[in-house]
Amino acid sequence: MTADCLFCKIINKEIPADIVYEDDRVLAFRDINPQAPIHTLLIPHKHISTINDAGTDDQNLLGHMILVAAHIAKDNGVEESGYRLVMNCNEHGGQTVFHIHLHILSGRQLTHLG
Repeated sequence: MTADCLFCKIINKEIPADIVYEDDRVLAFRDINPQAPIHTLLIPHKHISTINDAGTDDQNLLGHMILVAAHIAKDNGVEESGYRLVMNCNEHGGQTVFHIHLHILSGRQLTHLG
């Protein structure tokens, strides 16, 4: 945990969040600035600043995040209609909080990326 990290403070319950899921490794909460009708952020309890800082010892954690995202999508009833998972890395990648996080976006037709 990093003392000045917004997401670490949410994990430590120092800052309130609309938590939708938590286990011993990750926490998920509704985004306060949603980009889709359903926009959840999934963060690991372990502080990892960017995806570039993840190591081979984080493989299970990163895989767990994907599986939890699928569980959250199912809980929201969008596993069949579809959802998008996004992880930004560094400034040009759109990362604004430097604690890795997975965006789970759904609830409408999302535009194609390319």
